[in-house]
Amino acid sequence: MKTPVAFATFALLAATLALPVFANEPAAPAKVDLAKGQELSTNVCAACHTADGSRGSPANPILQGQHPEYIAKQLTEFKAGKRVNPIMQGMAAPLSEADIKNVAAFYGTKQAKPGFAKHKDTVALGEKIYRGGIADKQVPACAGCHSPTGAGIPAQYPRIGGQHADYLDAQMKAFRDHKRTNSVPMQAIAARMNNEEIAAVADYIAGLR
Repeated sequence: MKTPVAFATFALLAATLALPVFANEPAAPAKVDLAKGQELSTNVCAACHTADGSRGSPANPILQGQHPEYIAKQLTEFKAGKRVNPIMQGMAAPLSEADIKNVAAFYGTKQAKPGFAKHKDTVALGEKIYRGGIADKQVPACAGCHSPTGAGIPAQYPRIGGQHADYLDAQMKAFRDHKRTNSVPMQAIAARMNNEEIAAVADYIAGLR
């Protein structure tokens, strides 16, 4: 015969085991709304990035085909002030988490258009750095993180193949000069490179496909 205490313990255990198995399971990820992402791209982002994130001004990044996770990370960091840019901080400030995911997913569905290297005299140097790094400066090969074609790795490293050389050059220098601080590895790498090396590899990357 069970004592009252033993019975209460047994009842509590039984009730716990009877809970639905899904009670502690993580919630399903929210679905993105590509139509709302396109609306944001057209009404908010188009002035600098064109309506579909394609090849606009060389000073601004091409967003077509970029990994949604990377775009979402950058927008979130602009909004939080971790990545500093007065224009982008102002644009990101009113965006909700859903807005960020929607517009990032929209750009991710687009096929990036190819770009071209412009300076034949530095292509060899740019390729050497991209594929082999600069050994005596301890600069690793760009291909190690961004892949041989510049496609990057989703959620870790951005797609850079075909990106505007002007934009890449500016970002590398911003990392080197501590004006962009949201990637410690890129700061360390850029700190070991001079203007000529940065320009050469940026131009080479612009022609990757």
